[in-house]
Amino acid sequence: METAADLMRSDTVEDYLKAIYILQEKHGRAKTSALSERLGVTPGSVTDMLKRLAGQKPCLVLYQSHHGVSLTALGTRQALAVIRRHRLLETFLHEVLGYAWDEVHSEAERLEHCLSDRLTAAIADYLHHPERDPHGDPIPSPDGKLPSTGGHPLSELAIDSPARITRVRLQDETALRYLAQKGIAIGETVQILERSPLDGQIRLQLGRGQKGQTASLGQGVAAAIDVESV
Repeated sequence: METAADLMRSDTVEDYLKAIYILQEKHGRAKTSALSERLGVTPGSVTDMLKRLAGQKPCLVLYQSHHGVSLTALGTRQALAVIRRHRLLETFLHEVLGYAWDEVHSEAERLEHCLSDRLTAAIADYLHHPERDPHGDPIPSPDGKLPSTGGHPLSELAIDSPARITRVRLQDETALRYLAQKGIAIGETVQILERSPLDGQIRLQLGRGQKGQTASLGQGVAAAIDVESV
């Protein structure tokens, strides 16, 4: 018979908690439809799992039909532990094994459930306790604290105002490869040269000086890139 402890440790539950946390971070609450899309399962399966999680003691989520779901304090701690393992794995794969930033997410998804606390701590020590992963996402500390995140979306940057890329909120491999080909990278200096008044598409200059590479990005992609002024 499956106990609450068994359920809390299952890969599926960890996937749900992580997805709820990420959606909650964006929208304040995770909707069943958004979870269904993110996890690639039917809305009915999502509803069944949320009811199970909400009925467990200790409780991981607060769920109300047609009103979405949010994490309890315990659920939040569990979600941040999974996110910590995932982002440390991404950083290890990128910095130590030479994976490109578009290759690390899928590998980390497969490995994140396998790491013990001891191995997680050893990886963090080896990497000198990084605060951000290859995409600029903050890595939670062992006690669940997140490093401060500043900046604002690239789509909101004023024209001719230099800024530094701090985070790319995309996981799609094709999109990340495309950005890398355009010269978009964490730490790169950018400024908007031109913004279309019709669809918001922007033309960027990368790097400092007039000889820097230029690239064009749509409004949606630019909104998923965070920058800070320099």
